[in-house]
Parts: sequence; C-alpha cells; structure tokens
Amino acid sequence: MKVLLIYPVFPQTFWSYDTLLDLVDLKVLFPPLGLITVAGILPQEWDFKLCDRNIRPVTEAEWEWADLVILSAMIVQKQDLIDQIQEAKKRGKLVAVGGPYPTSVPNEAQAAGADFLVLDEGEITLPLLVEALEKGETSGILRATEKPDVTITPIPRYDLLEFDAYDSMSVQFSRGCPFQCEFCDIITLYGRKPRTKDPQQLLKELDYLYELGWRRGVFMVDDNFIGNKRNVKRLLKELKVWQAEHHYPFRFNTEASVDLAQDPELMDLMVECYFDAVFLGIETPDEESLTLTKKFQNTRGSLLEAVDTITRHGLRPMAGFIIGFDGEKKGAADRIIRFVEQAAIPTAMFGMLQALPTTALWDRLEKEGRLFYDGRQDINQRTLMNFIPTRPIEEIAQEFVDAFWTLYDPEVFLERTYRCFLKLGAPKATPPAKFPNWKDLRALSIIIWRQGVKRKTRWKFWRYLISILRQNPAVWEHYLIVCAHIEHFMVYRTIVRDDIHGQLQEFKQKQKQLQTTPSLLDSVAHS
Repeated sequence: MKVLLIYPVFPQTFWSYDTLLDLVDLKVLFPPLGLITVAGILPQEWDFKLCDRNIRPVTEAEWEWADLVILSAMIVQKQDLIDQIQEAKKRGKLVAVGGPYPTSVPNEAQAAGADFLVLDEGEITLPLLVEALEKGETSGILRATEKPDVTITPIPRYDLLEFDAYDSMSVQFSRGCPFQCEFCDIITLYGRKPRTKDPQQLLKELDYLYELGWRRGVFMVDDNFIGNKRNVKRLLKELKVWQAEHHYPFRFNTEASVDLAQDPELMDLMVECYFDAVFLGIETPDEESLTLTKKFQNTRGSLLEAVDTITRHGLRPMAGFIIGFDGEKKGAADRIIRFVEQAAIPTAMFGMLQALPTTALWDRLEKEGRLFYDGRQDINQRTLMNFIPTRPIEEIAQEFVDAFWTLYDPEVFLERTYRCFLKLGAPKATPPAKFPNWKDLRALSIIIWRQGVKRKTRWKFWRYLISILRQNPAVWEHYLIVCAHIEHFMVYRTIVRDDIHGQLQEFKQKQKQLQTTPSLLDSVAHS
C-alpha cells in the first residue's frame, strides 16, 4: 500500500511566526506529529510519503503515486482539509481523514468526499482501517469507545519529515487533562484522566531524533504536561540523565497548568532537563469568569504570584488570555493588559472566546440558542466570536483589537521582555558552547539593525541588553531570541486589526437584517 500523508495549511495565526522564521530561512514552527505517529502505527511494510502543505504543495507525482491519501487536521486548518479531500477525489484516490477536527465535526469531512472517517485516537481506530482495507471495503466510519493505553504507541516516523524546514520538533508524553474548563475540547477528545508513556519509551523517541541529527528545540506538545505529576517526575529524572549524557542537544518547552508554581521539585527538574519556557492557560484575571467557566485551578491562589514563582525558577512564562466570557464586565481587556504587564509575560496569546464543538460551552450555548457557527468560519485570533455574548460584541471586539495592538507595541513588548528576563532564573543545564551558523548571525544582524538602530526602540534596546548582560548574563541569548519575536507580532497585530474590523462590519450588516427579520435570527442562532 502506498500512502500519501497530507497536512493541510494553517492560516496565519498567533503561532505562525512566519516573519520571524523567514529570518532564519525556515518554513514552519512545528511538524505534524499526529501524521507521523499515524505512519508509525500503520503496517511498516507499507510505503509512506509525507507532504506538509505549510512547506510546499503536493506534487502531481505524489498524487499519482498514492493508493491511499490520509489527512489529519485541527479546526483552524478546516478549509485546506476540505480542499485537499476534494483534490484527492478528483484524482480518484481513496481518502481517509482523522484528527481533532474530523473527530469533533465528522459530517463536514464526509460531505467533502472523504471515504473513511478514522476518528478518535489512532491506536484503536487505525487497525480498524487496516482491517477494512484488507476486506476490500471502500468506505466507513471508524470510532473508539475507549481511550488507548499510550504505552503501546510506536515511535513516530520522524524520518518522513523535511527537517530543514522546521524550527522545532515535537514529542508527546501524555494525553488528557484532569480539569474541567467549560470551553476546552481537550477533555472531550482525550479525557480527564491523563495517560502517559513510559519514560524509556519517550527517551527512545529522543534517541531517534538524535540519531537523525536533530539538535534544536523540542516542544512537549502535551496539553497539560503536569497533568500526572507523579509520572512526569519519573520522566524528568530519567530525562535529566539522558540530557547530560548527550550534552543537552535539545532545549524543551511545553504547556502546563498554573499549579506548577506549587511544586518546586517539579520546576527544578524541568529546568535541570533544559526546559526554558512554559505556556500557562491563565485566561483572565477576573475570578468570576474563571469560576463560571469552571477553571477552578486558577482561583486557588494569586495568579501573579504563581507566574512570578515560575519565572524565578527559570521558566519563561507564555500565557493564554480570553475575552468574552458570560457576565464579563466592560474593561476586561484592560484588566488583562494590566495583568500581563504586572506579571511581565512577554508572549501573551490573546483571543475572543470561541465555542468549540463537543465542549460543555458549545452544548450550553446550543441549548440557549446562542450559537451562530455556520461551519464556514475558521476559529483563531482573527475571527469574531461564534456565539451571541452577554455584552455587545462590538464592545468586546474593539477591546480585543485595542489590547492586542497595545500588548505588541514594540516599546511595550521590549520593556515587558526586559523585566521578565531580569528576574528569570538562570539555567541549571550546561550545554556546551557552540558557534552560531551564518543564518543565526544574519538574523541577529537584522534584529540589531531594526530594533537597535532603525526604530525608536534603539536606546531602550541597547540599555536593556547591556543591563541583562550585567545583571543576568546567563540568559542573554534567550533574551535576544524573545526580543526578535516582535518582528512577527508587529505584522500580525495589523492582520488581526484589519480582519476583526472587516468582520465587525459584516456582522453589523447582518445584525440589521436580523432586526428586521426575526425568523432569520432564529435560524442563525440555531445553525
């Protein structure tokens, strides 16, 4: 069987970093870990080719070669997923789709022409696909009623990737999260009981990456890396030894809940393993909104103190924030800005609340007749809310745009980054010094020219850099890398502003129609 794996295009998002990646001649931040895991699960006597369409288009030779086309996607990739299903069917190919988006909304992929819907987690449903193909079946919906034991998951087929195109590699230790946030689909897709791999199992994946020559960043893609603290500590104790024996070839970052701050041993282990950053789901400093959305883990102590503790341990904080919760009071965006500045979080992902299919929020809003998701819009920082909020959507949207513009003003970002790195704990891992390559030197020279010479940030840029070199010299390289991130956000904040304002105008026009046609309001609310 000749299998062509296709990963659909991402639109520009907060995490695209395309402007920044161009500086170092890279195409994409992360590889399609799901698809290369699929390739590892399927029979290894089959032949595989992978096309990540974020790097390049599918060639006609690849289309012609394939017996079976397999696609996986998140909801933000939905449009290109549909397009590629249709392209495959035009060529008479057998098509199988899976991943988070088809699992949540299977009818849309099926309507586009997919033959097999391989839903839920592949350790269970991919063998069902193989069995169906061996029987000569040409279509079907394959689902699982239980969650698989991830200790049986094989090593992903990293050899299928075009390494030179990616900034970081991805590995996964666990699936699932123990919390119950109303807006999150992780708990509905992967369950509330975190399942982990064995430490040696993950180390074998790192061995494979090392053998393939990878020597840069590795993102631990777990949606909550510390969901099972006992098992993650077991991993980190072994990873600490592995990293030292291999001279720290990988710099890690990951996602975790804020209760990480309550476990000094866990933070120390992470830093000793050469973790240098962690993404935190803070969402909002408004405790009423946190309680309403059942994010109780963020109400058990001071969020500012938690971020400060994590930073001082040596983990640069990144964080997610949301505006548009029910009952939210005017000025929510200003309160988020104030929190981000007080906590000195350089990278603050900010978006309007979206109802995701399968979540408790989706179910509640559907019962209340407040959804107006029509299956066409993407869901990211560039789209309006897909439900009727409890305060005017125009007010929420304008607050969001103004806040995003403020957070990523070059001077504001530089000052916030500087304050973060002044208190950032020094690394505990000691990788050998290495001379930067010409791409890194070129990128550095561009950053220095733009931020240290051309822009009005020039005086602060040099003053802050000298201060970091004097007061916290161990983090200067990491500091400059984060300073460079503004090159992406300066471009992206303009895209966000223009897209939201454009959609807001469309929304106002639709609103006028709804006010004159009550029956239309009912149809939109329930679509």
